[in-house]
Amino acid sequence: LAEAWQAWRRAEAELAEARAAQATLTEERDRLSWQLGEIDKLAPAAGEWDELNTRHDRLSHAQALAEAAQAAAEVLDADDTGVLAQLALAEQKLAALAHIEPEFRAVAEVLASSTATARDAAHSLHAYLRHTEPDPQALARLDERLSGWHALARRFRRPPEELPTLQEQWRTELALLQARADLQALEAQATQARSRYMAAADAVSRQRRQAGPRLAMEVTQAMQGLGMEGGRFEVALQPGEPAAHGMEQVQFLVAGHAGASARPIERVASGGELSRIALAIAVTTSRLGEAGTLVFDEVDAGVGGAVASTVGRLLRQLGQDRQVLCVTHLPQVAACADQHWRVAKLTSPGGATSSVTPLAAEERVTEIARMLGAQAGSDAGRAHAVEMLQAGAAAATPAPRGRTRSRERA
Repeated sequence: LAEAWQAWRRAEAELAEARAAQATLTEERDRLSWQLGEIDKLAPAAGEWDELNTRHDRLSHAQALAEAAQAAAEVLDADDTGVLAQLALAEQKLAALAHIEPEFRAVAEVLASSTATARDAAHSLHAYLRHTEPDPQALARLDERLSGWHALARRFRRPPEELPTLQEQWRTELALLQARADLQALEAQATQARSRYMAAADAVSRQRRQAGPRLAMEVTQAMQGLGMEGGRFEVALQPGEPAAHGMEQVQFLVAGHAGASARPIERVASGGELSRIALAIAVTTSRLGEAGTLVFDEVDAGVGGAVASTVGRLLRQLGQDRQVLCVTHLPQVAACADQHWRVAKLTSPGGATSSVTPLAAEERVTEIARMLGAQAGSDAGRAHAVEMLQAGAAAATPAPRGRTRSRERA
């Protein structure tokens, strides 16, 4: 439901923004369309700028390149004075006397290898000369293409090599602007988002109308054993504006005793009553809640005897599904926990400090006996404490994942 609400709000916000900025969007869209059209005329390709410059350098120096290749080829393969002829002559003379001087054989082999390499170089130069001729028309076309790149780069104040990236960037921006300026599409999107939200909200409203009376009845029943005899709990659904939580305000109403009018819980319930009502709600919905830990304070305020025992039993029942922490003064409540910590306030000249101490098995008995008012070392008090702890453990069998912890204030 909350996600559907947020999606609807976003769609409405986009539509409102588009309507308010329609003139600006249109102007910006027209500007981008013109700029993109200018670049599209040139159609710059990625990597083309470097390729154009390389080709231009080659064509603009075609004559000098051809002259250099021709001169080098003549040096290599002139009839009698060329490098190839001289290398061949040197190899021939050394090879002829290699049977007398063995070292000549190795030198002759080096000269033969050099001759082969030089001959390959000469072939490459002649091939270059056969396929390379000055091409004024091709050079003119390259000049024109490069001029187009330079002109656009100056117009848009960007380096020429960035034109392809700029073209893609403006295409993306134009597509986004066109989508934002498409009021019809945005209106359809907002309508669909609203429909999805309304469907989800209607489903939640139906569930609330079904669950509200059942929750009220079960919490009211639980209140009777929690020191609020004759009291009742109600769930009121007040129609409201659509919101993330639905189309109505859920309000909890409480009548603390028989004959009283149900009023908003935050106005009529004391701290202890709020805690006990929260306990009743938590127990009633324990299988549905997702909270892994629940903390109760003052849940035993203003109660004692059987009511306190009921509070302890319900807390232990709640601990079957999750961890429950309860701060209590009452031994009836503390006895239902399976772990105990003692909270004590210590006063010294340096100030007041608080301590929290986990209690072992014997310490639990001692602390429950103290809370019962027994004198230190009283066998009867300790026996009563043991009996209460055994009764508390038998009140419910905690599931492995649940745990109830009690903190007794000293």
